[in-house]
Amino acid sequence: MLRRMNKRRSNTVCWSANRCMPDKAVYLLVVEGFADWEPAHAVAELRRHGHYRVESVGLTSAPVRSMGGINVLPSKIVSNVDPADVAVFILPGGDRWENAPVEPQLEATLKRLDAGDVPIAAICGATVAISRIGLLRGRRHTSNGLDYLRSHVPGYSEADNYVNAPAVRDRKLITASGLGDVEFARELFEELGVLSQEERSLWAQMFRSAKLPAGAA
Repeated sequence: MLRRMNKRRSNTVCWSANRCMPDKAVYLLVVEGFADWEPAHAVAELRRHGHYRVESVGLTSAPVRSMGGINVLPSKIVSNVDPADVAVFILPGGDRWENAPVEPQLEATLKRLDAGDVPIAAICGATVAISRIGLLRGRRHTSNGLDYLRSHVPGYSEADNYVNAPAVRDRKLITASGLGDVEFARELFEELGVLSQEERSLWAQMFRSAKLPAGAA
């Protein structure tokens, strides 16, 4: 439906004229009860159209079960993440973020990535996690509502930077509402240069409206 990208980028490895793969990977955090549908559009299309390798990252190497009951075996553990290998680090939502503190090893990794100018993307309840460790400071962002952040993050003081939108991207940080999975994916495509601007808009329109454009097969 959308043509595959064949433009070569400086961070790609090519083994033939038409087969290129970025030399960094998309890192997806997988923890017990993670909201599996929220990053699904993004991960699938970054792999399909962007040719990114995807790494599932756990707090430990033990399998976890998603909110939908899917068992996932992490391919990496968060304390061993090498920032040089990360194209973007994605944090899905889940009920855990509202009640549990951010694990020290996860906080250290996220701060290390942020300091290295590596993109971080958080959706739904995961925006609470990145707010608690200070990553929202001075950046435009969104969540499940301003009152939602205020209620779950004591001391939240970034209301002036809050944007009432499905997804927001500001200086390597992408945030989204739990209802903005399509817009979340589109911002990730733009951050990583996957698909053209026209293709990104068309993709988002199709998946948000559930309608094919006129004349599409």
